[in-house]
Amino acid sequence: MESTYSLKEFAELIGKHEKTLQKWDRDGTLKAHRSPTNRRFYTHDQYLEYIGLVADGKGQTVTYARVSTVAEMPDLANQVAALESYCREHEMKVDLWMQDVGSGLNYKRKQFNRLFEMVELGQVKILIVAHRDRLVRFGFEWFEAFCERHGTKLVVIPGEKLSPEKEMVEDLTAIVSVFSARFPGLRSYRKVIKDACLEKDQA
Repeated sequence: MESTYSLKEFAELIGKHEKTLQKWDRDGTLKAHRSPTNRRFYTHDQYLEYIGLVADGKGQTVTYARVSTVAEMPDLANQVAALESYCREHEMKVDLWMQDVGSGLNYKRKQFNRLFEMVELGQVKILIVAHRDRLVRFGFEWFEAFCERHGTKLVVIPGEKLSPEKEMVEDLTAIVSVFSARFPGLRSYRKVIKDACLEKDQA
């Protein structure tokens, strides 16, 4: 007989909170089985599938685009157009188009977190982005390795320059602002970055 786990047992087994599993069950990310008394339970095959030892055969091709603010929505449209063109040229059928409006320094973006939950569950076969920093501003290599460990191929469109310089300056300014509160000497660098941003706008 196949081994089964209660909600609590499975949560402990994979290192997740019970509420996370309940959420995944509701949104279809990881569906639980139901007992005759309607209690959630999971099978050992689901555990093997979760840790990547058994492929579920449902790997999707997903695109991800991001801008920092609503004012940059035209750039978001440019990213989507570039992704559409790339996928059409390479005859790739996209199963899911994902977008976020939020800083590349913010790891609490709604679609970003949903995307990496899917990667962790082995549900993403290919992930395509228009530029490295559309995914994250820093630490791209870590997320690339994470994708590789979970069987996801991460593709960055070659030759596309779809990363606004002003957005990068704003992110750098945000970093300096955080540290200048602790190290007053950094405040002068914040002014230098802001001046650089103004020069870009006037160019």
